[in-house]
Amino acid sequence: MRDGHDMTTKTYLFNCLQDNFGVLLRDPATGSTASIDAPEAAAIEQALERTGWMLTDILVTHHHSDHTAGISELKKRHKCRVTAPRKEAASIPDVDLGVAEGDIVKVGNLCGRVIETPGHTAGHIAYMFDADKIAFVGDTLFSIGCGRVIEGTPEMMWNSLLKLRALPDDTEFYCGHEYTMANIKFAMTIESDNMRLAARAAQVERLRAAREPTIPVTIGDEKQANPFLRADRPEVAAAVGLAGKKPAEVFAEIRARKNRF
Repeated sequence: MRDGHDMTTKTYLFNCLQDNFGVLLRDPATGSTASIDAPEAAAIEQALERTGWMLTDILVTHHHSDHTAGISELKKRHKCRVTAPRKEAASIPDVDLGVAEGDIVKVGNLCGRVIETPGHTAGHIAYMFDADKIAFVGDTLFSIGCGRVIEGTPEMMWNSLLKLRALPDDTEFYCGHEYTMANIKFAMTIESDNMRLAARAAQVERLRAAREPTIPVTIGDEKQANPFLRADRPEVAAAVGLAGKKPAEVFAEIRARKNRF
């Protein structure tokens, strides 16, 4: 279990499916607890049993089944409220509240702000809890990586990453999958002499050897080491043979290379 930056929130991180992360977010003042996405009901039920928390909310980031498959079963059992991106609500089961850019979502007394981050899916959203500096970014941003551009364009995804990159440096983010080790292997092919990336690689090897998760991680650290957040850096553009080109073009090239990697 990881506590938030102060005593206003608690988070509990656990594994779901093959490589999905599950996260519970709790407001100790009211006991309200949200599951961020619902990859599988059984793993979330186990996490609730281990913590003794009561599920009141599910905050959905996007419509892919490895993020929504557990919703119906959990809702039936816990009568929890399901909040999801308005633009994808038709593709997500049992939605109670559709939200869009700038909307505020409450979990007990905790206030989350909705950030639209399309690219991986057309209506993907992230949830930023400003007071606690915690962001839940789904499959838009991974540690040392980003989501595959499936329903959007590379430019759309780059603009979404810029929104997340602009969050305060000490924001801790939780993403949807444990992909960090594989992401680092690829990132080394882009920026082999990035010392911050090398340091992160060593840290991740230690964490994985101890079977510890590689998240949460801060936006500030990620900005120094994640090539997908660095597509507007001249050295990164040069590394992929696109010196002087638009950042969105550089991003598109990095993403295409990762798809083939």
